[in-house]
Amino acid sequence: MKLKTIEKLCCPFDKHDLTLQVLAKDTTENIIEGILSCTHCQRKYPIVYGVPIMAPDEYRQIPLEQPILERWKLEYGINDLKLLP
Repeated sequence: MKLKTIEKLCCPFDKHDLTLQVLAKDTTENIIEGILSCTHCQRKYPIVYGVPIMAPDEYRQIPLEQPILERWKLEYGINDLKLLP
């Protein structure tokens, strides 16, 4: 996913701005893995294979997202990574 595209996104829950933590990029500087975080409600949205997973809470599938977060905790040394506040 291109950085310019990510700059246009907002939190689907409260429409506030998102911050980006880049975990992996490809050779053309596209973001492959990362975490978008809402500055207001503290929800986190993972970017997996260049696609941000930004479904509203009632449609999120936390059991499918959790293994990715666990791998990131080990691989990137991220502590206390929770998707929902």
